[in-house]
Amino acid sequence: MHIQGRFVLAGTLIICCLALSNARSVKAQQQAPGRTFDPYHIMKPLNNGIPNNPEDISPLLDGEKIPIIDLPDVSGKPVDLNQAVESKPTILVFYRGGWCPYCSKQLAGLQEALPDLRKMGYQLIAIGTDDPAHLSVTAGKEKLDYTLLSDADLAVSKRFGLAYKAPASYDRILPQASGGKNRDKLLPVPSVFILDRKGIIQFEYINPDFTQRLRPDLLKAAAKALYKYL
Repeated sequence: MHIQGRFVLAGTLIICCLALSNARSVKAQQQAPGRTFDPYHIMKPLNNGIPNNPEDISPLLDGEKIPIIDLPDVSGKPVDLNQAVESKPTILVFYRGGWCPYCSKQLAGLQEALPDLRKMGYQLIAIGTDDPAHLSVTAGKEKLDYTLLSDADLAVSKRFGLAYKAPASYDRILPQASGGKNRDKLLPVPSVFILDRKGIIQFEYINPDFTQRLRPDLLKAAAKALYKYL
């Protein structure tokens, strides 16, 4: 198991997180069997502009500001994410879809952590590739009490630099779950961002191995240490 991420944090508590969280793509390339390590690999552009592998994404970095975003919620109502972020510090999560068992486990874990995160002063928003109808099913099934937004065409995932071409094994589920909007059959690399009220990224955890997610206890530790700076 390898936990990877990128942090801009302070304090002894975060040193522990950093010890568990190395650079997301460099380590993945070093450990990939039969692959020659190239530190500039993720910088190489591809012909179609979308990476073919999750290790090759070029996401937004700590200190960068999120783009202007409007996405529908479970009812199909558009949500201005930037306006929402202005109200309080935000934990923003990108996940693959309600059909993914690792995502379902992550979403349930976030629900368990939600009371503590709210006490700290945070709001939690999760963005998935499902259309609003499938989002609603996920919210009900997992009994989620936080905002879910639909990035069915992965336009926002692309702008965050998280999208990559999904393997052929996903060719059936992705168009179905997205209501036909995921025509390019893309997936986002699961990610967690902590944003200040200006929409600037203060923390990120991005792991190309979709089976590995940031544990709720580590998220709460990072959120607690960061809040006074937001």
